[in-house]
Amino acid sequence: MEEKIKTEDNKKITKKVKIEIIVTSVLFFLWVCFFDSDNFLKQREDHHKFDQLTEQRDYLKQKIKADKQKIEELKTDNKNLEKFAREEFLMKKENEDIFIIREVE
Repeated sequence: MEEKIKTEDNKKITKKVKIEIIVTSVLFFLWVCFFDSDNFLKQREDHHKFDQLTEQRDYLKQKIKADKQKIEELKTDNKNLEKFAREEFLMKKENEDIFIIREVE
């Protein structure tokens, strides 16, 4: 009879401990996901921002490479330099007229 009481007490204790562990785990999970300073939502946002900055970095690297190539072309070829000045700065010779054609969006 005494053994039966002990096993029932042990079952009650283990059941109580299991419930406490589950409740503690759920509370810990909620804290980490939503209330902590480095919570799940903030990490997701930071990861998204990191991806955007990486894309921007790659775009700017390509643009720098293209600009360096264009600068090199302008330094070496006078025809390219004249074409660039005419297109970008609307420069012209004394006896020329410039017509600007803009595309309608």
